[in-house]
Amino acid sequence: MAEGWSRHALRFSDYYNSLNVNSLWTPPRLKRREWMFIPWDGRPPDRHRGFNNKSQVLDYLQQRSPHSVFHSTAYYKYPLERKMNDKEWLGADLIFDLDGDHLPGVSDKDFPSMISLIQQQAWSLWSDFLEPEFGFKEEHVQTSFSGHRGFHIHVRNPSLFHLDSNARREIVNHIRGEGINVQTTLSGINSGWKNRVEIGISTVISKLNVISQRKSNTIPEMENFAEILTARSNFSDNKIKSYTKATIIKKISQLADLSSDDRRIQRLKKDQSLLVFGESLTPLFWELVKGDSSVVLGNAGETDEAVTVDIKRVIRSVGSLHGKCGLRVTDFPLNRLNPYSSNKFNPLTESIVFKGNKFTKLKIIADDVTACLDGIEVTGNVGDIVNVNESLSTFLILKGWAEVER
Repeated sequence: MAEGWSRHALRFSDYYNSLNVNSLWTPPRLKRREWMFIPWDGRPPDRHRGFNNKSQVLDYLQQRSPHSVFHSTAYYKYPLERKMNDKEWLGADLIFDLDGDHLPGVSDKDFPSMISLIQQQAWSLWSDFLEPEFGFKEEHVQTSFSGHRGFHIHVRNPSLFHLDSNARREIVNHIRGEGINVQTTLSGINSGWKNRVEIGISTVISKLNVISQRKSNTIPEMENFAEILTARSNFSDNKIKSYTKATIIKKISQLADLSSDDRRIQRLKKDQSLLVFGESLTPLFWELVKGDSSVVLGNAGETDEAVTVDIKRVIRSVGSLHGKCGLRVTDFPLNRLNPYSSNKFNPLTESIVFKGNKFTKLKIIADDVTACLDGIEVTGNVGDIVNVNESLSTFLILKGWAEVER
């Protein structure tokens, strides 16, 4: 919890007290949802809450002004029961949670760049997978900025409510390219993954050539590939699981050197069944192709994948404030998720709630920090002093990147 949290809790209270029943958003089937709230003072989460109407939700928010607000993705017969089995599960929304700190090669301390890249990933998830390959319809979709590091895509098609975890995992596996046989895919009929692999071959070879020429383990292409292989080791059936990071980097360097041979690449493009990089390196090449072409839905530990697969998950409530940065969980039309649109959604301006003009002098307490809200950018390292408005002050302090200069 950020130091001096009481000041932020008061501002959160101001926000929730500015709402009324008409301006408060609540999820469909409100009575069947479980709610969870995180208080400001470090106490355990207040969960297994249930509400019959929006007025009750608003009363709670205005009385407690919590640090963070969540509701279940599932519908229960008895949402207030404290034991999960006693709640009697009735179904669940299909949720896709894309979080920028899972992007290979991207620093979550460069907030604007991270948000830009994760928005591209979220749009790719919809436009390359969910709509064309699964047939999901816009009328069943709600898109939202998570309030912090990513985006949520809620699919509320009644025909999908009763999908179990295994069925939902199959959707995730397809998006990540798990189980995709490259040779079979390339020799088969036209498909999304066939196109991705064909493009991915050239993209990966280009990046390997950069690695070979630069001869460095710290360039973005090397770090990107190392993180892709590390992430895919969780579900790959080859030897990646047994490799250390140093071994992975060594293998990528070997691949890079071999890929600079044009004759080898021509043989690969002519016949994808050939082990042109040898028995151990060729499978790694194809994992890079699939990983570089897929949408990042998970990594080690607490994963985005779990949000989709877990049928009893909680998700941040639209319209609530995110206690780790002070931005609002904000929904918007699906077409504005498109980062290449002239009307694209911009979370760095449209999710700001605290717009006070009072400036505060802060001391940066983290290295390589870059933040930008409402067109104002701050960069710095430990010890740097910055003078910022309320939105940036709230953001930097709650992120743990700065403290009030004394």
